[in-house]
Amino acid sequence: MSHDSGESTPAAPDRREAVREKAQLVHVRQSRARVARRVGLSVLAAGAVAAVAAVVVWSVMSTMGGRDLAPRTVTADGFAITSVTGAVPESGAVMDAAPSPTTEGTAAPTPEPTETGEASAPVDIRVYVDYLSPGAREWHLANVEQLTTWVDEGAATLSYHPVSMLTAKSNGTKYSLRAAAASACVATHAPDVFFAYNSELLSRQPAIDSDGFSDGELADIAQAIGAADPKKVRSCIEDGDFVEWAKDATERAIESIPDTDGLALTGTPMILVNGQPYMGALTDAAEFSQFVLTNASDAFYKEQAEQSPTPTVTPTP
Repeated sequence: MSHDSGESTPAAPDRREAVREKAQLVHVRQSRARVARRVGLSVLAAGAVAAVAAVVVWSVMSTMGGRDLAPRTVTADGFAITSVTGAVPESGAVMDAAPSPTTEGTAAPTPEPTETGEASAPVDIRVYVDYLSPGAREWHLANVEQLTTWVDEGAATLSYHPVSMLTAKSNGTKYSLRAAAASACVATHAPDVFFAYNSELLSRQPAIDSDGFSDGELADIAQAIGAADPKKVRSCIEDGDFVEWAKDATERAIESIPDTDGLALTGTPMILVNGQPYMGALTDAAEFSQFVLTNASDAFYKEQAEQSPTPTVTPTP
């Protein structure tokens, strides 16, 4: 007896082919899903990286916002003295200062030509100073009074160029560099007390191979001498606004000194009078005064010679 179901049962090879096709379809779907997941993860990762980069850029810009790449009042990496108020230490303030004709009370002569009676152009005095240099301290203490007199009377222009030659001489605190940057902060935000601040850093100079003043103490000194905007000065010093500038200024000076006959910074202090380096004793105010007077006279007579008309020969009738 036979039964006819009305449906044909697939042969074995056909069943295997159907299973194979179904497996391939499943594999394709799974592959597409994996690709989609990888693409999605890549997009998410890229977005995360972009977000992190944006946060970093924003943080850096926020930190740097408002800082000057270079001090506003700088000229040729130096700061002109515009006020001499408070620059001379009070009597007895510096007990170990070397005595000199100036510090003992002898009036320093004002630079001017001695033969014509006409006032000379102001003598240009430039000082490259490292605030950790013992020689810079000695020279400043010996000459600060006569420098004050010359600037006050208009006989000389005076500028200080902070450099950091002794950065490695402060137990890793980089005091020389930080002090140079701090002086730039004062010169920028409180220029009227820059000379006084310069004098304080030199007269109270820390010892070589000591930690030196902290940034907070450097800001305290600026506030104590009457900086007009102590909050701005403190922020500038403690945030290290001009540290990079101080590094670059030092490197430029080591390469060459502007407006000189091929001079370069090899040590501090370097004192230039009308572009000529002073090579005398750092503690001898009288010797430096004579050097200034000599340069003032030389400059005056050179200028007179350049301005005098060249004599012409008149033919004899």
